[in-house]
Amino acid sequence: MTTSAPTPSGAATVQPGSFLTLHYRLAGPAGDVINTFDDKPATLSLGTGELSPAMEQRLIGLAEGTRATFELPAGEAFGERNPDMQQWVAKKLLSDLGDPDEQYHVGDVVQFPTPDGLGSYAGAVMQVREDGAVLFDFNHPLAGQSVTFEVQLIGVL
Repeated sequence: MTTSAPTPSGAATVQPGSFLTLHYRLAGPAGDVINTFDDKPATLSLGTGELSPAMEQRLIGLAEGTRATFELPAGEAFGERNPDMQQWVAKKLLSDLGDPDEQYHVGDVVQFPTPDGLGSYAGAVMQVREDGAVLFDFNHPLAGQSVTFEVQLIGVL
């Protein structure tokens, strides 16, 4: 971990369940996946799944105003790649879930509803067969990779 700026005395520190306003950057070997430093800061609550548990653990105990960079080893932030998370989805199911005329291309990211209909999850298109079936990778894009997590804590409640 690298940090900059002295920690203000008496500043609020991150605890489990804290509500945070922060800038953060998440990068893998191919570069940034998300970076809020050039835009509006993000707001999130620890423990709600908005960040991986490994990233949340790095934040616990940090004081408001801290800027830090963490290097997480391969697989720690989003787990190892799981070959079982690559699944063929039939054209009929894709049509039932969305636009029947949708064309899928390698690299597309598609949102699917959770079985309860209350959330969603994403899959990346890996292959499209002639019969319209699509091979999706439901692993997190950074699964099995080392990750750089940079954060600047603006507010801690």
